[in-house]
Amino acid sequence: MTTNTMNTTGDLLVFGAGGRVGRAVVAEATARGHRVTAVVRDPAKHQDLEGSSVRLVRGDVTDPESVAALAPGHAAAVNATARLDIPSVGHYTAAARALLAGLPEAGVGRLVVVGIATTLETAPGVRVMDAPEFPEEYRAFSQGHVAEFELLTAEAGQALDWLMVVPAMDLNAEAPVTGGYRTAVGTVVGGPGRIAHADLARALVDEALRPGHHRVQLAVASRV
Repeated sequence: MTTNTMNTTGDLLVFGAGGRVGRAVVAEATARGHRVTAVVRDPAKHQDLEGSSVRLVRGDVTDPESVAALAPGHAAAVNATARLDIPSVGHYTAAARALLAGLPEAGVGRLVVVGIATTLETAPGVRVMDAPEFPEEYRAFSQGHVAEFELLTAEAGQALDWLMVVPAMDLNAEAPVTGGYRTAVGTVVGGPGRIAHADLARALVDEALRPGHHRVQLAVASRV
């Protein structure tokens, strides 16, 4: 397994930088003194992101050529994209394939993707989304992250070390920022199932630039 150990002072490539999670990641990384390439589909809609430490660019996380063109010189990449206008499975598997192809081609060895809490286990072999009463429309969206995780597990070679960071069920812009987070591997984190965007961003930047977990689902919830 490849473990990236040289990322603590590197630049960060953030796909989906215009969304709530993406913006929080940009803010967290720049607050630590890192430079960020903020990738969005339409830069004209997100001009407020650009700054002395942030380069705002147009890109497509589902296009391996776009990924490979943007990635050189970065220590790690974060995929915080989401699409509600197309099938979830299609988006997340296309993104995973493009990142698996484009990042190693550009010499980037670490990828962190944002997952969803409904795919975590509540008991061995039983996920939140497997409950009979779970809404079918949410199950369909969750399946995109399941497919993404399965594809990364099956197809990532030694050149790319990846991790799926999964926020608690209540990912809440109004939640108190605790300045830390609790973790569990593959299962729902015990205790209050809530996390602020800023605390999630802290976990994402930590794992992107100081990898501590590899090729698993890492569940995170705000520190109590």
